[in-house]
Amino acid sequence: MLKGYGAVILDGAWLTLQLALSSMALAIVLGLIGVALRLSPVRWLAWLGDVYSTVVRGIPDLVLILLIFYGGQDVINRVAPLVGYDDYIDINPMVAGIGTLGFIFGAYLSETFRGAFLGIPKGQAEAGAAYGMSARQVFFRIMVPQMVRLAIPGFTNNWLVLTKATALISIVGLQDMMFKAKQAADATREPFTFFLAVAALYLVITSVSLLALKQLEKRYSVGVKVAEL
Repeated sequence: MLKGYGAVILDGAWLTLQLALSSMALAIVLGLIGVALRLSPVRWLAWLGDVYSTVVRGIPDLVLILLIFYGGQDVINRVAPLVGYDDYIDINPMVAGIGTLGFIFGAYLSETFRGAFLGIPKGQAEAGAAYGMSARQVFFRIMVPQMVRLAIPGFTNNWLVLTKATALISIVGLQDMMFKAKQAADATREPFTFFLAVAALYLVITSVSLLALKQLEKRYSVGVKVAEL
């Protein structure tokens, strides 16, 4: 049915999954840094975190991808001669994709994490301190587990959007499954067949992700009573 391009597209799907997982890992780190800045009592740090979140979330993903990939490459090649490196630096599309998507979705996750932290009653931290826990113990033993539980729904939505956004990275030359499908469609002149196959693969990835994240949510919700309406 795929005219011999099935294995090629599956290779692209594996690359897409690697891109999504690596980008989300970076996004989690940047999201945690972002929320730490936004909740900081130091005014200029909070302002910096707000600027990161507001600016990134206000610009279309495609525009940011093009700006970061081409603009970043230009900046690197302008700075390199200043440190004694005269050869042209060509950024790897995979590295660019991970960096770009991680940077973009780090801003979204900072908002998700912020809402989760603000949703934890202040009395929880006060109770931990009253029991003699250090600030570090309060944070990791009381705040973080509850933050994770509250953040999972928003995190799930961001993961699904990020997974679909990986298709945009094909425009900078990454040979993911969208790139492979476009090549196959051009060669066979049957775009519907290959783009439908890619749509099905994305649906498989997102469906499996939903099941896994629902199980994670159940695990973190053990012992939590749901208020009856």
